[in-house]
Amino acid sequence: MEFSRRTFLKGTLAGGAGLSALGFDLTPLHAQTQGLKISRASETRSTCPYCSVSCGVIIYTLGDKAKNAIPQVVHVEGDPDHPINRGTLCPKGSSLAQDILNERRLLKPQVRRPGGTDWEDISWDQAYSEIAQKVKKTRDDTFLETDAAGHTVNRCEGIAFTGGCTDTNEFNYLVVKTMRSLGVCYLENQARV
Repeated sequence: MEFSRRTFLKGTLAGGAGLSALGFDLTPLHAQTQGLKISRASETRSTCPYCSVSCGVIIYTLGDKAKNAIPQVVHVEGDPDHPINRGTLCPKGSSLAQDILNERRLLKPQVRRPGGTDWEDISWDQAYSEIAQKVKKTRDDTFLETDAAGHTVNRCEGIAFTGGCTDTNEFNYLVVKTMRSLGVCYLENQARV
Protein backbone atom coordinates (compact mmCIF):
# COMPACT_ATOMS: atom_id res chain seq x y z
CA MET A 1 0.00 0.00 0.00
CA GLU A 2 1.32 3.40 -0.97
CA PHE A 3 1.48 5.94 1.83
CA SER A 4 0.25 9.36 0.76
CA ARG A 5 -1.30 12.43 2.28
CA ARG A 6 -4.76 11.08 1.50
CA THR A 7 -4.12 7.77 3.30
CA PHE A 8 -2.68 9.66 6.29
CA LEU A 9 -5.81 11.83 6.57
CA LYS A 10 -8.09 8.80 6.20
CA GLY A 11 -6.19 6.99 8.96
CA THR A 12 -6.34 9.99 11.26
CA LEU A 13 -10.09 10.35 10.80
CA ALA A 14 -10.62 6.63 11.31
CA GLY A 15 -8.53 6.73 14.50
CA GLY A 16 -10.55 9.65 15.88
CA ALA A 17 -13.81 7.87 15.07
CA GLY A 18 -12.44 4.72 16.73
CA LEU A 19 -11.66 6.59 19.95
CA SER A 20 -15.19 8.00 20.01
CA ALA A 21 -16.62 4.51 19.46
CA LEU A 22 -14.61 3.17 22.42
CA GLY A 23 -16.28 5.67 24.75
CA PHE A 24 -13.66 8.42 24.90
CA ASP A 25 -15.24 11.85 25.17
CA LEU A 26 -13.43 14.13 22.72
CA THR A 27 -15.51 17.23 23.58
CA PRO A 28 -12.96 18.74 26.07
CA LEU A 29 -10.18 18.14 23.55
CA HIS A 30 -12.18 19.84 20.82
CA ALA A 31 -13.00 22.78 23.14
CA GLN A 32 -9.32 23.17 24.03
CA THR A 33 -8.34 23.44 20.38
CA GLN A 34 -10.82 26.26 19.85
CA GLY A 35 -9.38 28.62 22.49
CA LEU A 36 -6.11 30.43 21.88
CA LYS A 37 -3.61 30.98 24.66
CA ILE A 38 -3.37 34.60 23.53
CA SER A 39 -7.12 35.31 23.56
CA ARG A 40 -6.89 37.29 26.85
CA ALA A 41 -3.46 38.75 26.14
CA SER A 42 -2.61 42.37 25.40
CA GLU A 43 -0.92 43.09 22.06
CA THR A 44 2.09 45.37 21.86
CA ARG A 45 3.61 46.13 18.49
CA SER A 46 7.37 46.57 18.40
CA THR A 47 10.43 46.24 16.18
CA CYS A 48 12.85 43.32 16.21
CA PRO A 49 16.19 44.58 17.63
CA TYR A 50 18.53 42.16 15.87
CA CYS A 51 19.47 43.61 12.49
CA SER A 52 18.86 46.60 10.30
CA VAL A 53 15.88 45.04 8.50
CA SER A 54 13.59 46.30 11.32
CA CYS A 55 10.91 43.60 11.12
CA GLY A 56 7.67 44.26 12.96
CA VAL A 57 6.73 41.98 15.86
CA ILE A 58 3.69 41.60 18.09
CA ILE A 59 4.40 40.82 21.74
CA TYR A 60 1.52 39.24 23.68
CA THR A 61 1.46 39.74 27.46
CA LEU A 62 -0.81 38.52 30.23
CA GLY A 63 -1.39 40.56 33.36
CA ASP A 64 -4.13 42.33 35.26
CA LYS A 65 -2.67 45.79 34.41
CA ALA A 66 -2.63 46.72 38.09
CA LYS A 67 -0.15 49.30 39.31
CA ASN A 68 3.32 47.82 39.84
CA ALA A 69 2.23 44.51 38.27
CA ILE A 70 4.67 43.09 35.76
CA PRO A 71 2.96 41.56 32.72
CA GLN A 72 4.18 38.15 31.59
CA VAL A 73 5.22 37.65 27.95
CA VAL A 74 3.43 34.58 26.59
CA HIS A 75 4.01 34.81 22.85
CA VAL A 76 5.94 36.75 20.19
CA GLU A 77 5.11 36.62 16.49
CA GLY A 78 5.68 38.58 13.31
CA ASP A 79 3.33 41.48 12.58
CA PRO A 80 1.28 40.62 9.46
CA ASP A 81 0.41 44.31 8.97
CA HIS A 82 4.05 45.45 8.97
CA PRO A 83 5.21 46.52 5.49
CA ILE A 84 8.72 45.09 5.84
CA ASN A 85 8.23 41.49 6.92
CA ARG A 86 4.45 40.91 6.45
CA GLY A 87 4.35 38.61 9.48
CA THR A 88 7.46 36.54 8.80
CA LEU A 89 10.44 36.38 11.15
CA CYS A 90 13.90 34.88 10.85
CA PRO A 91 15.09 32.37 13.49
CA LYS A 92 16.57 35.15 15.66
CA GLY A 93 13.36 37.17 15.56
CA SER A 94 11.31 34.06 16.30
CA SER A 95 13.31 33.51 19.50
CA LEU A 96 12.61 36.96 20.97
CA ALA A 97 10.45 35.53 23.76
CA GLN A 98 13.46 33.54 24.99
CA ASP A 99 15.50 36.74 25.20
CA ILE A 100 12.77 38.63 27.05
CA LEU A 101 12.23 35.82 29.59
CA ASN A 102 15.94 35.03 30.07
CA GLU A 103 16.97 35.02 33.74
CA ARG A 104 20.43 36.33 32.73
CA ARG A 105 18.98 39.46 31.06
CA LEU A 106 20.47 42.66 32.49
CA LEU A 107 17.91 44.99 34.06
CA LYS A 108 20.23 47.63 35.57
CA PRO A 109 23.46 49.36 34.55
CA GLN A 110 26.73 47.68 35.35
CA VAL A 111 30.31 48.89 35.14
CA ARG A 112 33.68 47.16 35.28
CA ARG A 113 36.24 49.58 36.65
CA PRO A 114 39.74 49.84 35.12
CA GLY A 115 41.84 46.94 36.32
CA GLY A 116 38.80 45.20 37.80
CA THR A 117 37.58 41.70 37.01
CA ASP A 118 34.00 41.87 38.29
CA TRP A 119 30.98 43.86 37.14
CA GLU A 120 29.51 46.30 39.66
CA ASP A 121 25.82 47.28 39.77
CA ILE A 122 25.30 51.05 39.71
CA SER A 123 22.23 53.29 39.68
CA TRP A 124 20.89 54.93 36.53
CA ASP A 125 21.77 58.38 37.91
CA GLN A 126 25.35 57.29 38.53
CA ALA A 127 25.57 55.80 35.02
CA TYR A 128 24.30 59.04 33.42
CA SER A 129 26.72 61.11 35.49
CA GLU A 130 29.74 58.94 34.63
CA ILE A 131 28.88 58.89 30.92
CA ALA A 132 28.50 62.69 30.87
CA GLN A 133 31.85 63.17 32.62
CA LYS A 134 33.65 60.82 30.21
CA VAL A 135 32.06 62.46 27.14
CA LYS A 136 33.09 65.94 28.36
CA LYS A 137 36.65 64.83 29.15
CA THR A 138 37.04 63.03 25.80
CA ARG A 139 35.65 66.01 23.88
CA ASP A 140 37.94 68.44 25.70
CA ASP A 141 40.99 66.21 25.07
CA THR A 142 40.33 65.49 21.37
CA PHE A 143 38.60 68.64 20.04
CA LEU A 144 40.33 70.25 17.05
CA GLU A 145 39.61 73.88 16.24
CA THR A 146 41.91 74.01 13.19
CA ASP A 147 43.55 71.39 10.97
CA ALA A 148 47.22 71.21 9.97
CA ALA A 149 46.66 73.76 7.18
CA GLY A 150 45.12 76.26 9.59
CA HIS A 151 41.53 75.84 8.37
CA THR A 152 38.77 76.07 10.99
CA VAL A 153 37.27 72.59 11.44
CA ASN A 154 35.77 72.52 14.97
CA ARG A 155 35.51 68.77 15.21
CA CYS A 156 35.87 66.06 17.85
CA GLU A 157 37.69 63.01 16.51
CA GLY A 158 37.72 61.10 19.80
CA ILE A 159 34.01 60.22 19.86
CA ALA A 160 31.91 58.18 17.44
CA PHE A 161 28.22 57.28 17.54
CA THR A 162 26.27 54.45 15.98
CA GLY A 163 22.49 54.08 16.20
CA GLY A 164 20.36 50.97 16.17
CA CYS A 165 17.72 49.71 13.78
CA THR A 166 14.94 50.30 16.31
CA ASP A 167 15.66 54.02 16.66
CA THR A 168 12.90 56.27 15.41
CA ASN A 169 13.44 59.11 12.96
CA GLU A 170 12.74 61.59 15.76
CA PHE A 171 15.37 59.98 17.99
CA ASN A 172 17.91 59.93 15.16
CA TYR A 173 17.20 63.63 14.44
CA LEU A 174 17.97 64.52 18.06
CA VAL A 175 21.08 62.32 18.09
CA VAL A 176 22.49 64.00 14.98
CA LYS A 177 21.78 67.47 16.42
CA THR A 178 23.44 66.53 19.73
CA MET A 179 26.47 64.87 18.16
CA ARG A 180 27.01 67.69 15.66
CA SER A 181 26.81 70.23 18.50
CA LEU A 182 29.64 68.31 20.20
CA GLY A 183 31.63 68.37 16.95
CA VAL A 184 31.38 64.60 16.40
CA CYS A 185 31.96 63.76 12.76
CA TYR A 186 31.88 59.95 12.95
CA LEU A 187 28.14 59.14 12.87
CA GLU A 188 26.57 55.94 11.59
CA ASN A 189 23.33 54.06 11.93
CA GLN A 190 22.85 50.30 11.88
CA ALA A 191 19.97 50.69 9.42
CA ARG A 192 22.50 51.86 6.81
CA VAL A 193 25.16 49.23 7.50
